[in-house]
This record gives sequence, C-alpha cells and structure tokens, in this order.
Amino acid sequence: MALNETHDATIGSWVSSANAAGSDFPLQNLPLGVYSTDGGRTRRIGAAIGDMILDLAATADKGILTGLSKGAPAESSAGASTGLPSGLPPGLPNMEPALFQALREATMNRLMALGRGAASALRRNLFELLRNGSPHQTVLQECLVPIASATLQMPARIGDFTDFYTSLHHASRAARAMRPGGELAPNFRHLPIAYHGRASSIVISGTPCARPHGLLGPDPDGAAYLPSQALDFELEVGTYVGMGNELASPVRLDDAETHLFGVCLVNDWSARDIQRWEAQPLGPFLSKSFMTSVSPWVVTLDALEPFRLAPPVRNEDEPRLGPALTSPGHAALGALRIGLEAALETAGMRQQGLQPEVISRPDFADQYWTLAQMLTHHTSNGCNLQPGDLLSSGTVSGPDIADSGCLLERTRNGVEPLRLANGETRAYLQDGDRLVYRGRCERTGFIGIGFGVCEARIVSRE
Repeated sequence: MALNETHDATIGSWVSSANAAGSDFPLQNLPLGVYSTDGGRTRRIGAAIGDMILDLAATADKGILTGLSKGAPAESSAGASTGLPSGLPPGLPNMEPALFQALREATMNRLMALGRGAASALRRNLFELLRNGSPHQTVLQECLVPIASATLQMPARIGDFTDFYTSLHHASRAARAMRPGGELAPNFRHLPIAYHGRASSIVISGTPCARPHGLLGPDPDGAAYLPSQALDFELEVGTYVGMGNELASPVRLDDAETHLFGVCLVNDWSARDIQRWEAQPLGPFLSKSFMTSVSPWVVTLDALEPFRLAPPVRNEDEPRLGPALTSPGHAALGALRIGLEAALETAGMRQQGLQPEVISRPDFADQYWTLAQMLTHHTSNGCNLQPGDLLSSGTVSGPDIADSGCLLERTRNGVEPLRLANGETRAYLQDGDRLVYRGRCERTGFIGIGFGVCEARIVSRE
C-alpha cells in the first residue's frame, strides 16, 4: 500500500479530541476494537477516534458506509466459509454483505477473515466520515460512545498463539543472564525462533495478574508448588492474522502482510524460576502459560504505512538469508518504527501519589526479525494460520541495557536490582506492582499515532 490522503497531516476531525497534540487516536489512526457498555453482555466493534468510540454496526445501520469493497471474498484463503448470511437490509445497497454482517459480530474474527482489502476500504470510508467537513457529522454523533464509559474487550477469539524470539539484544543478554557464560544460540541468526503458546489464558489489558505457583527446582522432601519469586514482564508487539492460508500452502514473504490484520501491544508474563527448572529440554510451559496481556486496540497495517523503514543491516560475517526470508521490497521497507515504553508503578508509589516510572524505551525497529518474516517462517512448513491467531514478537529490547524489555536482562537475573526514583528496588516483580505499556509511532511530516495502553497489576493468588 502506498501513502494516501488518509495519512495527510493537514486533515483534522470534527471529533475535536482527535486533534489534540499527542492523541493516540487521531483521524490518521482509527484502530479497531471491541467494547461493551453493559458489563460485557453485549459486545460491539468500534473504531477509536480521540476519546470516543465510533460504533461500527450503528454506523452501518445509518446507511452511510458507502464505497466499500463489493469484492471481499466470501471465504478466507484457509478454505473455511465465513458463515455470514448474504444480502443487506433494504436501503443499504453500497456495502459488501459479508462486511456488513462482520461489523455486527461480538469479535473481529470475521472482519479479519475478509482480508486486508476490506479493512483498508473500511478505514478509508471511516476517514471520510470523520474528517472535518463531513456532511454526516450530525447523524454520526448518535454513534459515538465515550471511551471512558466503555469496557474494552478482547478484540478477537484467539485460536492459536505463537510467541517468537526476534530481538538480538534480548536473546544475547537473556542467554548470559539465565546461564553464566551462555551465548546466543547459533540458530537465532538463521530463522525466527518461536514456540506455540497457550491461547486460553490471553486476557485483555486491565485483568489482574495472579502470581503463578510452580515447581521451582528439585526438592528432597518431594514436589512442592510454591509462589514464583521471579515474576517478570516481557514487553512485546503482537500481530493478528487476518486472512488465513490453506494447510500445506506456505505464504511468500512479499505476500505475508496481506495475511496480517493489525498490531497490538503484548505483555507475555514470565516466571523465571519456574522456567529455569522446567525448560530443559522442551522449553517453557507453566512459566508462561498462566497469563498473557494484550492491549484492546488493533492498529491496522494501513495506519502504520508512514512508519515503515528498512530492517537493520546485517554484517558481512552474518549468515546469508535464503530467498524465503528476504526480498528487495522487504529489505527496503520491511520494518516498523514503533517507540515502546514500559512503566512500573509500585504499591509504594501509589501511596506516595507518584506516577508510574518509565523503566525501558526500546524501539521495535531494532528487531532482528520482522512481522512479515515471522508469518512467512511460520507457514513455511505448510502450517495453516487462521483469522484471529496471534503472533507475538517476543521481548523487545534495545541495544542499551537500560532499554531491556524485561527484568531478567535489566537486573542480570536479579543480581543487580533495578533502583527506582523513590528509592525502592526490584530484582523481580512484587505483589501490587503494576506494569503499563505504551507504543507510539512518530515521523516528521506525519501525525503521530499510538496504541493505547496495555496494563495489569500483580496480585497474590492466595
């Protein structure tokens, strides 16, 4: 996709809060999510604009979503029918029936299954409806809901979750922290390493994180399940699969982004003491599966177009990539510049009235492997991905240890505790600690866009 009018920094919205400096959700963003106003009993798809949500089913009912694709596929490329009824209510002739019905769902899975073309057309149409001078301002006022009065829900029903390991800085420092003398695994530079995570315990931002219990090591008196004393956060970027692929049908690198719907923030919580004991030889299990937090808003790839750049240049002594994981187009613009930050708020800070302290500011552009390479490698053996599957980048860390995306790195596995501005220290996380993630894209000449917040507070399980 090329840059177009929806990225024009000179165009504002009649929703005045969207024009505020530093807003995460200006007209040029329009991320999608699911919300409710009745305690979660009724869930509706909406687009964030400033401090408001535009209800998309209500907007469709007004008959003003025009010019949308009439060629959206009735089936995903995974071969599974969307199961959507055909036909539109009288008076709504301009909209693809599958898209009209997808906007009325309680999750975005069916919208995701329609592919990037449908998402692009929807974003373009919403841009026209919400821009200054739109003739539909009066009628759309009835479709707006304050974000503050809504409860944000899981955007999709996640069938499968794959956690990658794509930061060279994280992989190198984590290897040394977990195993004295440990070095970067030799396969890291050849392929995007990943493992299949647990989807049922992925939760929406704001859900408390109950400290996990597990076997922490060999016990001469027998197995004892104890609370983890090395609970950690992991600052990650996730992407939802849109249109899937058929079994035994790999996705080419240059086609990968047609199978991606959008991007979110992820906190893939980790219990390092449980992980050290259980991970040999098959890798993490209970140390990771107890909970993963995701942000509620999904920023579409179209909104991220201005923030593309070339992936990091590899040194001459590094392994050459095979044709499946490189192409001229990807080498030119395969990465995304997303400025990330993780902030920590302790119970003591809350009592003192202090704001969460930012403890890490890495940039997603530094990742060794990109989102497109993640999806391409995932399908290279013929694995079929489905709409709503979540792929996560693994911990995002910068070249400086101060920008580590987890405490394992930052504290060298607790040996050098992090000292906070109020005098408290943390080797690992304590009950009452709250992690707050934010992400923002900035580029001169364009309006900056954000991802909202991914946050959770740690509580004792007893």
